[in-house]
Amino acid sequence: MSHKPAAGGGHWAAVAPERLEGWLARFADRHGACRCRAGDTLVTVTAADGAVAECHVPFPPLTVEPAAPYGGLPGHALRDRRVGVLLVRKGGYAAGVFDGRALQSSKVGTRRVQGRSAAGGQSQQRFARRRQGQARVANEAAADTAARVLLPVVGTLEALVLGGSRAAVGEVLEDPRLKGLQALAVEPFLDVPDPRLRVLTETPKSFRAVRIRVVEPLSAGEDD
Repeated sequence: MSHKPAAGGGHWAAVAPERLEGWLARFADRHGACRCRAGDTLVTVTAADGAVAECHVPFPPLTVEPAAPYGGLPGHALRDRRVGVLLVRKGGYAAGVFDGRALQSSKVGTRRVQGRSAAGGQSQQRFARRRQGQARVANEAAADTAARVLLPVVGTLEALVLGGSRAAVGEVLEDPRLKGLQALAVEPFLDVPDPRLRVLTETPKSFRAVRIRVVEPLSAGEDD
């Protein structure tokens, strides 16, 4: 029976660099012999039955090595990097510097930002102004923390990982002191709970992982 890959959809996996080659070997065991097309941001592995694993290169670009397994992606993913992390969400903030998986320096903090109110009219307007003021103070504190932790080592950082609230992080990075950090920002943007030291310490599990979109094959006629 002939097969073809689905045009879209699929499911995502986040695979630790240490497990990547084993994961790809099991993919080949399930779906048959594979061929690989490697680029600087994406390594596409296509199996005999039409299944596809699209491996998104962490910390691109990948310097493709044609003779190496999967274009050298496993070695690229395993390499230790000096990475800055900035998390901002709901008045909480955390900044840290990692060497590989080890947190070398950090600072976390929080400022009170009230939740939303169900009141209407002028009460709602006063509440909104007060909440905006609290959020501004929290973001200023987050910018101060980022400047204190990240700027002294900015010349040694290979990347900046961001997470929490995109809107809040965007406002923090508008601080003129942090202009030099913006060019270091990489995807993915981390969806994390309120920043705490524990949350910050666990971020390498996410930012080191290889994100893989797996598209299972559809048999001919299945989508007729």
